[in-house]
Amino acid sequence: MNLLDKIQFPADLRKLKKDELPQLAKDLRSFIIDVVSVKEGHLGASLGVVELTIALHYIFNTPDDKLVWDVGHQAYGHKILTGRKDIFATNRQMGGISGFPNRKESEYDDFGTGHSSTSISAVLGMAIASKLKGEPERNHIAVVGDASIASGMAFEGLNHAGVTDANILVVLNDNAIGIDPSVGALKKYLTNVKKGTAKDENIFECLNFDYAGPLDGHDLPLLLEELERLKSVPGPKLLHIITTKGKGLQKAEENQVTYHAPGRFDRLTGELQKKPDSKEPPKYQDVFGHTLVELAKSNPNIVGITPAMPTGSSLKFLMNEIPDRAFDVGIAEQHAVTLAAGMATQGLIPFCNIYSTFLQRAYDQIIHDVALQNLPVVFCLDRAGLVGQDGATHHGVYDIAYLSCIPNLIIFAPMNEQELRNIMYTAQMGIGQPIAIRYPRGKGVMLSWRTPFEKIEIGTSQMIKKGTKIAVLSLGHIGNLVKEIIPELPSSEQIGHFNMRFVKPLDKKQLHHIFSHYSHIITIEDGCKLGGFGSSIMNFANENNYLAKIDVLGIEDRFMEHGTIDQLHKLAGLDGESIKQYINKTLNEL
Repeated sequence: MNLLDKIQFPADLRKLKKDELPQLAKDLRSFIIDVVSVKEGHLGASLGVVELTIALHYIFNTPDDKLVWDVGHQAYGHKILTGRKDIFATNRQMGGISGFPNRKESEYDDFGTGHSSTSISAVLGMAIASKLKGEPERNHIAVVGDASIASGMAFEGLNHAGVTDANILVVLNDNAIGIDPSVGALKKYLTNVKKGTAKDENIFECLNFDYAGPLDGHDLPLLLEELERLKSVPGPKLLHIITTKGKGLQKAEENQVTYHAPGRFDRLTGELQKKPDSKEPPKYQDVFGHTLVELAKSNPNIVGITPAMPTGSSLKFLMNEIPDRAFDVGIAEQHAVTLAAGMATQGLIPFCNIYSTFLQRAYDQIIHDVALQNLPVVFCLDRAGLVGQDGATHHGVYDIAYLSCIPNLIIFAPMNEQELRNIMYTAQMGIGQPIAIRYPRGKGVMLSWRTPFEKIEIGTSQMIKKGTKIAVLSLGHIGNLVKEIIPELPSSEQIGHFNMRFVKPLDKKQLHHIFSHYSHIITIEDGCKLGGFGSSIMNFANENNYLAKIDVLGIEDRFMEHGTIDQLHKLAGLDGESIKQYINKTLNEL
């Protein structure tokens, strides 16, 4: 019998005998593999915590006891055991459940955790609040995994918790890997702990945590026994468990980077589904990675930096070719930015590659450590715009708005791979100030992209097509869609199209021409409307007393859900058909 069939909520789980739980672990692991093999999603992290997930919900009285998963992609088993088994196949699908814990989705999701290293601070806040409100004693558990313990914020939480009497338990899920292999001194220390060669002094005990472990995180009886003991231990405590990411699927255990989020695969063998061979343009991140290697070979001052995403950002190419000039600093965006600033003071040219959504975590460092000192750091913002099924926590739609207000900072969005290469080439020539280059997730538009480098003049745009009435001002990759659809419109000769490229500085010469020759302006961007590119155009028109009507197309003032990029573009009115209809309607009203 499949024991998982009996489980809808943790209350059902607690009715099982302890000796039945190992079979439940097998059933749960198989269920995750079956669904993710077809529907895709994060695989390895959730397979690694199956036993822990069962043990936590069996021993603790969730949702009264508070349980926070950090990072959130560990939580598939948690979702399945907390009322979402029957709809788990909708995971990451538009209208379905989120791929991360979400407070709106379930009372068992005590805190949203799409970004890492927040759980300790969150559960400490919950524990302090519970005490201040005089509530009955409850447990507060943070499961810290996939290298998120190495982030500065996790240590801030540990440091504060250690001087409180808060009843919190930090479970350190130590699998020696995040999305890529873990790095840094803490990883070396934890490795020594596992080997039994660490010094007697324990880093967590020094922070006043009651430390237990390391334990085998796949030994269910041992986990149950230790969690039951820790349940009655007062104050802050830390349980160190050792797990294998991808546990239970051999291919996922052997290739933990690929099987973090492998796409579709054979549920029995683990073999990835082969995509049909076809000539397609490269991914923007690969163009970045190969171009950086090309530039670094001719410029010895170039270095690359990424916070824990060398594979996703394609900085791995530089790591493989020139390893002493490529730095993975772990989940530490703040450190990555200030490290780059320090390097820039000494004449190096740091290319700091951070996903748009993660650069938010280093906002003070961008302002205080880079822009204020006008240091020529090159920020490469991968995953800018709508990113798809990772959803609201990962959409890179705010970078234009949060960067535009910062003095000294140039902001550029390439329309294609050639422009990405050329702006990287321009940046390393010495522009004397910081620059942010934003580009989307996924493939570009050019099959032949290794073109000779050309310098781009800062603050210049391009006229793609001349018109007479409407000027469409596009920013970045979405300009390719605009270029494709304008010829399909009736009266297309009345529509001009401009690839603006620079959000800051704007091409004012071009804008003066546009506002002098067109009666209606439409701006299009894959980012939030408030404070975005369109807002900059409206500010320009206002400052120069232009009266042309301006329409701004972009992401409305809402958090966009998860779904495919095509679905989300349609939802936002940024798909080809919606843009066509909008331009055509505008033409008819003129």
